[in-house]
Amino acid sequence: MFDIMVFGSRLRELRKEKKMSQGELGRLLGVTATQIGDMERGNSTTSMPRLYQLCQYFEVSSDYLMGLTDDPSPR
Repeated sequence: MFDIMVFGSRLRELRKEKKMSQGELGRLLGVTATQIGDMERGNSTTSMPRLYQLCQYFEVSSDYLMGLTDDPSPR
């Protein structure tokens, strides 16, 4: 089952591994740093196209980002 808090913490972890600011990730996705912060805190999610962008950029599966698996590898 989708867990918004898992999504947020994994997004934050992936962003920090790339040494990116919330603003940098926001520019990549076409959103504000505030929106990235809201996602990371579990206050909001994102659209399907942006989920796809996140998976492509961070090279992880959507199942991993959504907390459906602990395996980050895309298939």
